[in-house]
Amino acid sequence: MTEPVFLSAVDLAAGVARGDISSVDLTQRYIDRIERFDTNTNAVVVRRFEDALREAAAADEALAQGQPVGPLHGVPVTIKDSYDLVGTPTTWGIPAFANNIAQTDSHVVERLKAAGAHFLGKTNVPRELADFQSYNDIYGVTGNPWDVTRTPGGSSGGSAVAMSAAYSALEAGSDIGGSIRNPAHYCGVYGHKPTWGIVPTTGHALPGMVAPPDIAVCGPLARSPGDLALAMDLLAGPDHRAAHGWRLDLPRPRKTRLADYRVAIWPEAGFAPVATEISDKVQTVADALAQTGAQVSDTARPRFDAERALQTYFALLWGVMGAGAPNEVHAERKAQAQKLDPDDHSAGANLARYTVQDHRTWLKHDNYRFRMREAWSEFFDEWDILICPQMPTVAFPHDHAPWLERTIDINNRTFAYSDQLHWAGLITVAHLPSTVFPTGTGTSGLPIGLQAVGREYDDFMTIDFCRLLAEEIGGCEVPPGYAT
Repeated sequence: MTEPVFLSAVDLAAGVARGDISSVDLTQRYIDRIERFDTNTNAVVVRRFEDALREAAAADEALAQGQPVGPLHGVPVTIKDSYDLVGTPTTWGIPAFANNIAQTDSHVVERLKAAGAHFLGKTNVPRELADFQSYNDIYGVTGNPWDVTRTPGGSSGGSAVAMSAAYSALEAGSDIGGSIRNPAHYCGVYGHKPTWGIVPTTGHALPGMVAPPDIAVCGPLARSPGDLALAMDLLAGPDHRAAHGWRLDLPRPRKTRLADYRVAIWPEAGFAPVATEISDKVQTVADALAQTGAQVSDTARPRFDAERALQTYFALLWGVMGAGAPNEVHAERKAQAQKLDPDDHSAGANLARYTVQDHRTWLKHDNYRFRMREAWSEFFDEWDILICPQMPTVAFPHDHAPWLERTIDINNRTFAYSDQLHWAGLITVAHLPSTVFPTGTGTSGLPIGLQAVGREYDDFMTIDFCRLLAEEIGGCEVPPGYAT
């Protein structure tokens, strides 16, 4: 596609550096697209277009003067609402924080600026970043460009839309329950959930919160694996405080052909139902890999109890998500938890039980988490990549009913809304890196993305595997109606 806005951020930066296109021209093209298309999708909810054009002009002037430039020099980007970007509101979709104007930049924003990028604005999220949809009382509802009556995912829903509809060149999201990965899947783009702890979360927090959150990560969304790799090069590593004492040295990909990879596939599981069109996609990708000469197995599994792993995940997840809840909410959940059958591990029961756990209970789950990590390490001694679903269905219609009243239909059966967390949670709880990659559309005509999961710290391997795979099965597709 010749329109520059659809090029990768890597290629755009090279084009700006060569003088093929000015930063001002490129920035204006993205602004024009947002003003033309985002009336329907409502993704870029905070706009700083005048500032962005001034910063683009400064980038062009720096090039003209022969000044040293970074790897994203002159490239316009957007970023999720939950990151501090100086001079803009950081709300997390909570009305009480509508006027919470950032006084400093988050680690991620700081690193992107240092690389030469400038910001068009910020993208929409669900309230408290706690949904598979992206809507709130401040900015309203964000729609999926493939079908605006459906969710773009959450909590990085606006981020994925910005990539899918080409509103900017690069994005950053965050993920504790698939919040990078499920929007990437729903919108047909790439998203990378890093190994836990390697991208600092500094400046990605509500006022007063400074400790890094358990199991949550910050990471990029993009239209190409190459952009994910560049973003991880920029973002991974210690923050200012930690840089005094440690360095990060992530291994680089060692394999250059798909034929060199050992790939396990996990299309479906009893503990996590999946729509047929998604499990079929896993098999389709497996067949494509086998044709390249890759070693593929549909029986290899890590050696742990997956259902217990999910109980551990829910315990850690709801502990984090409930930490900032008002006292009256905790009291209500405690009363509900006391009435539960101890064998009831449904989504609603887990929500009530695990948001009121004591520290001793948390430590027991934390210990099992470390046992799981060891089991995964043994698994990845034999296999390089695991391919599995990210979500059980394609993007579903907007549903703004109370959380515990919502359901999801999977193969004409009704399940609890929170059951959609299973595939994401199995990977999250073990700290593993996961790159969601597009596989085209399914029988529904909507995008399907799958997870390419690797060993802890093999982030660049999962990303590069997706780069090689795109050469076989294709990459991002532009949603109908957004190509001009």
